Amino acid sequence: MTLSMYQASVPVLVRGLTNLKSILGKAQAHAAAKQIDPSALFGARLFPDMLPLNRQVHIVTDTAKGCVARLAGVEAPKYEDVEATFDELCDRLDKTIAYLKEFTPAQIDGTEERSVVLKMRSGPVEFTGASYLMYFVMPNFYFHITTAYDILRHNGVEIGKLDYLGKSD
Repeated sequence: MTLSMYQASVPVLVRGLTNLKSILGKAQAHAAAKQIDPSALFGARLFPDMLPLNRQVHIVTDTAKGCVARLAGVEAPKYEDVEATFDELCDRLDKTIAYLKEFTPAQIDGTEERSVVLKMRSGPVEFTGASYLMYFVMPNFYFHITTAYDILRHNGVEIGKLDYLGKSD
């Protein structure tokens, strides 16, 4: 069986974003049940030099939308990074999922050798489409989902491995 660039990107990214939305829903319910100010969770970090929960969600969505846009050779939409509630973060996830679902296999498949250049602080970094997806996007995407999960779990939200993995298909 051959796995296409589309199959390795869009459905995987949608699943991760959907699972993160479910986790945020549990965090919102936890904050309400325990009478915790949700802003305490938004600003929570695993360590002082790490980004807080809301920024983890921003980066996850930016990574996902940037991935499919770059592979398809189109401009990704810009988000303002102003979400201040769980509902707003979930709306951002929904908006990103809807954007990813607009793409077709014909737009993504065959991009294994497409040149993808990222402008980094240290200078441009060049990838092929396949190396960008497998060695940059996916590790970065899962790093920030995992960090968001860990922040919430560390702060007492009752979530587990199956929340992270999501329901079986």
